[in-house]
Amino acid sequence: MWSGIVTTVLLVAFVVGWIWAWSPRRKRDFDEAARLPLDDEETRQ
Repeated sequence: MWSGIVTTVLLVAFVVGWIWAWSPRRKRDFDEAARLPLDDEETRQ
């Protein structure tokens, strides 16, 4: 019984996280974070 409830809760949490990560509103933030390792130290100062 409990294992079924825990599995369902974790599946729902995964789906919600997946929808959040792939939402168009987050694209700009993720693109900016993806470019951080490529930025020079001098340009950030």
